[in-house]
Amino acid sequence: MASHRRPKQPSRTRVTVLTTAAAAAVVLSANAANAAPSEKPTVDDVKSKVDKLYEQAEQATEKYNGAKEKQEKLQKEIDTLQDNVARGQSDLNDLRDGLGSMATAQYRTGGIDPSVQLFLSADPDDYLDKASTMDQLSNQQVETLKKVQEKQRSLAQQRAEASEKLKDLADTRTELAKKKTEVQGKLADAQKLLNTLTAAEKAALDAKQAQASATAQTAATSGSTAPASGRASSAYGAAQSRLGSPYVYGASGPSSFDCSGLTSWAYAQAGMTIPRTSQAQANAGTRIYSQSDLQVGDLVIFYGDLHHVGFYAGNGQVLHAPRSGTVVRYESINNMPFQFGVRI
Repeated sequence: MASHRRPKQPSRTRVTVLTTAAAAAVVLSANAANAAPSEKPTVDDVKSKVDKLYEQAEQATEKYNGAKEKQEKLQKEIDTLQDNVARGQSDLNDLRDGLGSMATAQYRTGGIDPSVQLFLSADPDDYLDKASTMDQLSNQQVETLKKVQEKQRSLAQQRAEASEKLKDLADTRTELAKKKTEVQGKLADAQKLLNTLTAAEKAALDAKQAQASATAQTAATSGSTAPASGRASSAYGAAQSRLGSPYVYGASGPSSFDCSGLTSWAYAQAGMTIPRTSQAQANAGTRIYSQSDLQVGDLVIFYGDLHHVGFYAGNGQVLHAPRSGTVVRYESINNMPFQFGVRI
């Protein structure tokens, strides 16, 4: 006869664990259902982050401008040195040809002078050091050999200088590429943030900035601040003629600008060359530390590292190329940390 066994009952411990797990699952499910969706950043939050990225991009831009200016200067110096070396080598060849002609003439008249023969087969520096042979040379030969010696020394020095500058140029190009990548990265990050805004939010931001610029322009043009000088007035007038031109990093006109590109271009139109970067422009004239002493056409330097510059427009306003995504416009001087003015 078959035996019948009662099914084994689950242990008290196992029941407790299963019950607890089920209860936890219910609680988690309820919490997930009731959890508020992640909040979208406000327009002000996005604007604050974008402004910070643009500021960092401009810092890198001014370093980029400095490296670019250095690169151009080095290239000009190298070109000049290489031209001088080429001309010097040509002169040296002419001098040697002249000595060769002397040797030919001496050979035809009875043989080559031993001293000239020595020169033609050895280093003239070594030869001239042998004073005992000097009396074997004619005055013309002595002068020619001295010129050869001087030319060789000059060429060696210029070649060494060109070589050092070429190394410096290579380093500068590397720095230039690095800063360009940094600027582009910051601008890309800023654009990603801006893309999180709706079309209406973007339009509202643009309208707010346009209104602020219009208000600043009215304030500037209604003021009675005198220009710093005739040259400053001309430069400021040139900058005014570029109102609405887009900001482009590394640009210095005439159709687009970055901050120091606008100021250097404007002064060039007034017949004056000033440095390219904002940091260098900060040292290009007399510093004016009180805003009340500023005059129209003075440069105005902002931020502790001096990475932004514009023109003082009068009545507490500046005319400048602010940052990527904007145009040359008027703005309150109090929108940025003022450091000092510079009167060119």
